[in-house]
Amino acid sequence: MIGPNREHVGVVSLREALIRAEEANLDLVEVSPNADPPVARIMDYHKFIYEQAKKERETRKTQKQVEVKEIRFRPKTDEQDRSIKVRQARNWLEEGMKVKVRIRFRGREITYPELAQQQLREVAEELADVAVVEHTPNLEGRTMLMILAPKK
Repeated sequence: MIGPNREHVGVVSLREALIRAEEANLDLVEVSPNADPPVARIMDYHKFIYEQAKKERETRKTQKQVEVKEIRFRPKTDEQDRSIKVRQARNWLEEGMKVKVRIRFRGREITYPELAQQQLREVAEELADVAVVEHTPNLEGRTMLMILAPKK
């Protein structure tokens, strides 16, 4: 058992531990149930839960949310249109965002997935100086998807 001031009390019976917690006007909390013997601690449980929630909120404030932007093509997208979208993706990657590159197939275009793979490879090569391929191109239904992450 661990006392209210975090001092090690030693091995005591459950009845004695409950009496000590009642005298201190605090709660008896089982900290490690799998230990032999189980470890219990005398503490204010509601204060403990409040402090944990407060710490969690603080860590969430300091975390950086990674935003995922998306650019979409078709297998027949022209070079000029692709360069405009690649330029926009480059800006997003430089700002630290991830970029999802999606090629949508319509009609019979799905019979030529190698065209889409070639296009995704070219996009990855153009952005190789600022990005790394996080998720290689794969076919999901009628779309082929690749995810690019900014280089560290």
